[in-house]
Amino acid sequence: MNNISNFGIFTLLFVSSLTIMVGTVIAPSLSGIVAHKNLFFSPSWLLTLPSLGVVLFAPIVGRLLPKFGTINLLYMGLVPYAILGLIGAFITNDYLLILDRIFLGAATVAIQVSVTGYIADMFTGEARMKMIAWQGMAIELGGVVFLAIGGVLGELNWQYPFYIYLVALVCLFLVIKTLPKLKPKSVENAISSESLNHSKYKVKLIFSASLLAMMLFFVGFVTLPLYLPLSYDFSESQTGYLMAFISIIAIATASQMPKMVKIFGEGNTVVLGFLFFMMGYLVLAMSLSLPFLVFTVLFIGIGFGFTIPLLNHMMLEASTAKNQGKNLGLFSMGVFGGQFLSTFIEYISSNYMAIYAVSSVLALVIGSVFYYLFQKSAK
Repeated sequence: MNNISNFGIFTLLFVSSLTIMVGTVIAPSLSGIVAHKNLFFSPSWLLTLPSLGVVLFAPIVGRLLPKFGTINLLYMGLVPYAILGLIGAFITNDYLLILDRIFLGAATVAIQVSVTGYIADMFTGEARMKMIAWQGMAIELGGVVFLAIGGVLGELNWQYPFYIYLVALVCLFLVIKTLPKLKPKSVENAISSESLNHSKYKVKLIFSASLLAMMLFFVGFVTLPLYLPLSYDFSESQTGYLMAFISIIAIATASQMPKMVKIFGEGNTVVLGFLFFMMGYLVLAMSLSLPFLVFTVLFIGIGFGFTIPLLNHMMLEASTAKNQGKNLGLFSMGVFGGQFLSTFIEYISSNYMAIYAVSSVLALVIGSVFYYLFQKSAK
């Protein structure tokens, strides 16, 4: 591991939290946005369009990483993130607003790829896995904190949550002051075609797993704000507390992920995460009892902690200096593509219990398929 201060580590984790807040930070003020903007599209697009932007621009950003380096690419992400995020509150043209949110996604993927790439350059072995686990915890914690702040500011004025995007400028200052510059990594010598084919297979496997894991995780975030008030008479604040608790469980689980890998191995731990997703949605599909919601929160939170942070680490381990940027861009496409796909889950049925039943079956089937594929990959 290279020399980096505790303050530098804090900076990496703080910057990582920007990736989760890109859409959720304005969620509490959606009703106010609708009242003040005559949108021709669904207001929920304001939350999901940045994810689409990530998917569209991730391949480009991945190729820029080896050209500009992690720190320079991070600068290129943080400044437009702050500007594009803020001006969304003042854009009156719907088409310009759509473009603004999509390009905000481009800035987001630049931040995510560069921060993860910096971690890969700075840490190795168990220290890297531990740092990736912390990164996953920081992302989820950011979701809790920024969502709460957005809610408070949204009650004061519908435009105020947009000012939270200016936190990226604080992050820029911290990056300049606390993160040591790294020398460009040398490109490894050519490897055998057999090893190259195996690496490509593993990268595709990790991409597919990250896409489907995030899709399953976000099914809850897409449906619970509507399902809980309808079925349990939850208030908006109670719904927010429950969803925040899911993130807290995900944080706690991510901290234990390296220990689980030592016991079960990487592939089996990811499969275990899918099985927890299955149990979480099975509870929702089979019971309307309030105490059983506790199990849903636990299972879905654990599912995230055993999948996304670990898959991020696995993508780094499967990458070389030459293809690291490309692979990290691919991972970002998987994560945010999964978020975007989850928005279509409601087309399955108007009955939420049917949606959760389908999600549970999907999680079981996906977990079973990946168990076979990871076993095959290990041979």
